[in-house]
Amino acid sequence: MTNIFNQAASELLGRRVAGTKAPRLEESHRPKSLDDALQIQSSMIDIHSDKVGGWKCLLPLADDKFVVAPIFAGSVQTGDMCQLFADNEVARVEPEIAFVLDKALPASPEGYSEEQINDAIGSCHMALELMQSRFADDSGAEFYEKLADCLVNQGLFIGPELPREKAFDAASINITVSQDDDTQTFAGEHPNKLAQTPIYWLINTMTRRGVDFQAGEAIITGSYCGIVEVAFDKPTTIQYEGFGEYQVTFKAKN
Repeated sequence: MTNIFNQAASELLGRRVAGTKAPRLEESHRPKSLDDALQIQSSMIDIHSDKVGGWKCLLPLADDKFVVAPIFAGSVQTGDMCQLFADNEVARVEPEIAFVLDKALPASPEGYSEEQINDAIGSCHMALELMQSRFADDSGAEFYEKLADCLVNQGLFIGPELPREKAFDAASINITVSQDDDTQTFAGEHPNKLAQTPIYWLINTMTRRGVDFQAGEAIITGSYCGIVEVAFDKPTTIQYEGFGEYQVTFKAKN
């Protein structure tokens, strides 16, 4: 099976290019279970030239439906410009909070307490998950294939730092995304009530499965308002009401 997982991983990594709207994986390469999908993710980590720079997660949808995926370091960005692949000719982003580790949490069969995990979190930031739907809308791809493909993730943009106590208390945030005269406003609610809650599940579940978390990795835990579509090449102001704002310009990758 390892060779099949490696082939699936290579195929999925190869689809991370502009304009991809691909069919399902060929049947022999499709993950049939949660373990298959996570093994394909692990194979992607092994064969990718980049190390892991972060993770996305939510609390599980069901016992066999995890929401978890690695984010590769080369796709983690900061600054006033963000490059990403267009998806249906627009930039698609999700406003979130990123929690950056400043201590490693190695694989452990015992897992970690909330206190240990909190102690490992060094800083909190406004952040954007960068999205790219790589399966064609009519592909028929099922959940485990999408999980293996990292659940639409193509990268992460990390914005300004937030006060830790505010980030840990941010059940709801009103979010405004503005480009010229186009303003989108959202009454944001975190899907798991508090943004840090999925981190405890992530660290304990994945370290027990043999995954190491390294200092410097950023963890995002769900969008406050789903996917927001914005234009390329326009200064974009993103405001988290009561928390702060920043400006970024999105550039399309070829």
